[in-house]
Amino acid sequence: MFNVLIGGAAGDGIETMAGILEKILLRSGFYLFSMRDFMSRVRGGHNFALIRFGNQPVSAHRDTLDGLVVFNKESYFLHKDCLSKNAFVLCDKSLDIAGRNFIKIDGKKLAKEAGNPKSISTVYIGALLKLFGISDKAAASVLQEKLPPKILDANIAAAKKGYAAADRRFSAKAGTTKNTMLLTGSDAMAMGALAGNIRFYSAYPMSPSTTLLEFFSARSGAFRIGVEQAEDEIAAVNMALGASYTGARSMVGTSGGGFALMVEALGFAGIAEIPIVIADIQRPGPSTGLPTRTEQSDLSFVISASQGEFPRIVIAVKDHADAFYQTARAFYLAEKYQVPVILLSDQYLADSAVTIPLLDTKKASRYGAPAARKPTATAMQDYLRYKLTKNGISPLAAPGKSVSAVRADSDEHDERGVITESAEVRIAMTDKRNRKTAGIRTELQEPDFFGDQDAEVLLVGFGSTAGAIKEAVEIRNKQGKKKIGALCFSDVYPLPAEKLLEHSSKVRQMVNVEQNSTGQLAKLIRQETLLPCTGSILKYDGRQISPDEILDGLKQLKI
Repeated sequence: MFNVLIGGAAGDGIETMAGILEKILLRSGFYLFSMRDFMSRVRGGHNFALIRFGNQPVSAHRDTLDGLVVFNKESYFLHKDCLSKNAFVLCDKSLDIAGRNFIKIDGKKLAKEAGNPKSISTVYIGALLKLFGISDKAAASVLQEKLPPKILDANIAAAKKGYAAADRRFSAKAGTTKNTMLLTGSDAMAMGALAGNIRFYSAYPMSPSTTLLEFFSARSGAFRIGVEQAEDEIAAVNMALGASYTGARSMVGTSGGGFALMVEALGFAGIAEIPIVIADIQRPGPSTGLPTRTEQSDLSFVISASQGEFPRIVIAVKDHADAFYQTARAFYLAEKYQVPVILLSDQYLADSAVTIPLLDTKKASRYGAPAARKPTATAMQDYLRYKLTKNGISPLAAPGKSVSAVRADSDEHDERGVITESAEVRIAMTDKRNRKTAGIRTELQEPDFFGDQDAEVLLVGFGSTAGAIKEAVEIRNKQGKKKIGALCFSDVYPLPAEKLLEHSSKVRQMVNVEQNSTGQLAKLIRQETLLPCTGSILKYDGRQISPDEILDGLKQLKI
């Protein structure tokens, strides 16, 4: 495996360069994992793309670098301590810095000779391919897809000049990437929504969830989806509820601050029993926090948001494939149980890209089939929207499909949906809604287990930390020290506890690995099972935890 970082200021073309390099690597037979780190500004500052690639599937980034491409001094000094013994630093000849294994090429001159002075980043792409011993055959076709015709020939020439200007340092061996695809977490989630038969999407642009809105906006016509950019988050969620009320599977996307504005509407979905999927792409808070960074600090909030009591489902997607399947499943569960389903992702997962096997659309499309219990023809004549049933699920009809009115009330109501203050009806309706939880529990997916079945220490995590946890466990168990196992949750509320209880009974210690400062998963586990985590590995600086940091955390805990 190789790790290369491309660093510079906003406006240096880092995003374009990384995107082109990723496509070239994929077509050259490499698996890759790519992440972005960028500041909340249009120009200046320090941004970087980190690409890890090799001949085997990759699930997380690592901290040690084999190659560093820098557009300015700051990028070098910020990342030089991560360089491995044999790593190289690639930069322009004009940059006034020096050190071990520097490779300086006259990028400005080569770009000008190629016919486009702005194609310096393409010169670096060619040089990188040569440095890692990778053929540049795929470069021309990728550039043709990515760039407009008027600058295409100059950039192809720039890549060739960069390739000729460098010497091979490594011999990267490709794998077999047939039947694979490269996609971001946001694209995977959006594609899962399509498989789940989404019909309406609304949002107010809020990073890092905006990529979902961009995806649906670009494809609304092709897939016949209503897409609305609302004036604020309150409008966005109520639009989605209105669409769902009429029978359209609906989703709204936001981040923690936007979700805060949606809380009253979340309660409305709970009492009116309107299906809805809400995607919370987490970033550090509170308030504005760090808009372009990552964190897992909304778990406790989304589980308890809104006044009163009603069933809800919270799913924290673990990786890109999981984002696809779980999003499709979320639509099915929301409609079947007529509850809000909250999908938790984060900036790291949303913006990172990974090579994965082709998604099984047939597997996901089963979640797109109608899931609601529809009223019979006889029941339609005297429709009871909130009919008291043994499992708490009432027949669901859309307006215009019944002789009787199809009501949706935020006040307490009787079976017909008529507002009431009856004590007896209040108890009956609360109990009815709560009875759904038993059915929801039968649908829960147990966490994935990684590691040694005879583990002495059990790590627990949720969502996007799964890849780093898995790799840390693999590395640690190869070292022959204490045997380590791990459970990584997607379904977090209600909490599936069977595997947790099974494995916790065998281990000496349980350690939670989370991207927040208070150990929110550990608190939830303690609340639901009384099981304590006796150690914690927490990171909350806005940057994603790596396998290396988990291993360091285990050392600090003397494990």
